[in-house]
Amino acid sequence: MSMSNKFQRTGVLDRLNKASSAEEIFALLGVDYDPKIVNVARLHILKRMGQHLAKEQFAGAAEVEIAARCKAMLEQAYAEFVVSSPIDQRVFKVLKDAVAEPKKPAAFVPLSALK
Repeated sequence: MSMSNKFQRTGVLDRLNKASSAEEIFALLGVDYDPKIVNVARLHILKRMGQHLAKEQFAGAAEVEIAARCKAMLEQAYAEFVVSSPIDQRVFKVLKDAVAEPKKPAAFVPLSALK
């Protein structure tokens, strides 16, 4: 069964939403991957793909076009983690906060200054 026939029966976005693993998403979209990279960065790749998807407008698009755009977004997200690490990409808040400018400490007032 071709990718276009598979997605015409049920919407590609619905199928992606119901996928239970990164590997299943890669398979649904027909994207090749290195298991070593996916094992290390699966959540980061999917989060980045989600960030790309959030910017898209799919209303009125044919399922074949939606599938092709989703595939391109997954390929782009995956490629980002092939050339750099999750630490470098910092898609999650906890990693962004780890390098954020430290907050200035409250002004110090010595006890001797108090009257």
